[in-house]
Amino acid sequence: MNCSVEISMYPIDKNYKKYIIEFIKKLRLYKSIKVISNGMSTQVFGKFTDITSALNHEIQLAFKNKIPIVFNLKIINSDLSKIEEF
Repeated sequence: MNCSVEISMYPIDKNYKKYIIEFIKKLRLYKSIKVISNGMSTQVFGKFTDITSALNHEIQLAFKNKIPIVFNLKIINSDLSKIEEF
């Protein structure tokens, strides 16, 4: 089953940008998922098991930084990487 996930990451630290950039770069190393970022969030597209496996691993690593981090995830059971023009 394909799915789409929208991720917003909020590290509670004055150097928050470096944590976000590091997280996105690591997600982009997974060849089985598609990662698109913008100024507000990151979208991930692919097979549900591939995405959840990658997120489980990378979120766990992010939490090991010992700084408070909030993740906001929206998950839909559909591939929204290609939406029709209207």
